[in-house]
Amino acid sequence: MSSSAPTRPLCLIPGPVEMSSTVLQAHSTPATAHTDPKFVEAFGQVIEKLRTVVGTESAQPFVIAGSGTLGWDQTAANLIEAGENVLVLSNGYFGEGLADCMETYGAQVTRLRAEIGNRQPLAEIAQALRAKKYKAVTVSQVDTSTGVLGDVKGVCELVQEHSPDTLVVVDGVCATAAERLYFDAWGVDVVITASQKALGCPPGISVVVVSQKALGVLSERKTPVPAYYVNWNRWLPIMRSYEDRAVKYFATPCVQTIFALNTSLNELLADGGMESVFAAHERTSARVKAAVASWGLKTVAVSPEVSATAMTAVWLPESITPADLLPRLKARGVVAAGGILAGNAHRYFRLGHMGITATQDNGYVDIMLKAAGEALEESGLAIGSSGRCATPPRL
Repeated sequence: MSSSAPTRPLCLIPGPVEMSSTVLQAHSTPATAHTDPKFVEAFGQVIEKLRTVVGTESAQPFVIAGSGTLGWDQTAANLIEAGENVLVLSNGYFGEGLADCMETYGAQVTRLRAEIGNRQPLAEIAQALRAKKYKAVTVSQVDTSTGVLGDVKGVCELVQEHSPDTLVVVDGVCATAAERLYFDAWGVDVVITASQKALGCPPGISVVVVSQKALGVLSERKTPVPAYYVNWNRWLPIMRSYEDRAVKYFATPCVQTIFALNTSLNELLADGGMESVFAAHERTSARVKAAVASWGLKTVAVSPEVSATAMTAVWLPESITPADLLPRLKARGVVAAGGILAGNAHRYFRLGHMGITATQDNGYVDIMLKAAGEALEESGLAIGSSGRCATPPRL
């Protein structure tokens, strides 16, 4: 554990995340023109390094000012034409939101919903893929509302077997740079993510990585892209130009946040690269899940197989609500998150353990688990007694 304890509450929600001092320094640079050679070099490096993070040699990153949700709009506006079928694998709040976004752009959406805390059996997904032709299938690699891990590799294998023309779209906002993903090897077409989660950067950048197959779909559209700002036809020359270390303008990039992201990517890819990063998140997640079990509580995710490594959602006993627990956690130096599932938000809380919280020896996990145990006890949970909270709350 680091000898320098933080002097303010730690932000240990499922994003935004804690950031390294070097990332914060990079975000605090003076006003810089987007034409400045230092920025042009940093932007070009960001585009190149994002390929390494997701495991692709040829896919095209789009790095645009905005939130993770903007990635939904980018994908729907550019790849889906009105009336086309989209299969959305929904494991919670954000799966439903992505479905709503697709419908906004005219998609005919089939929602394949999982029970709370679980994901869809592969047999059900295969049956859906055989039932009709889909332009795209979407899967949340981690649904931030539940901490459920989607089976991206399994979905890609099913698409290759049953519907190889269907695009595989991965919502990786709470997953990318924490959960294992191998874009080229698995056959992913789109990864949507954002700067403020496991990429370890302040909020403000929407990142979408797009396969050449998906760019071909864009080029073959029968109708114009029904958007202005998120139209990839406008952004593609910008991305290619900056990667070639030349300036081209469409809309002003978020200069300081891109400096910060470049610094964070440098740190991610040092000392063993992504395999080391994935392993660190897995070790941290195992610690957190073991602590949850020691408290006599259960995760919202129903099994280790479907549990995210980037975060953990925890069912509370009926006698405790997030409104009871979260202020006590904050008083102990930890900001955690309540639930957000409609009808169940008051029954669980969420801890984020991604980015430097998982990868650096800073003691944040120790602080988080100690604070959570003490706050639960103060809220009335008799930690250490047997038989308590053997099952999660009824849904």
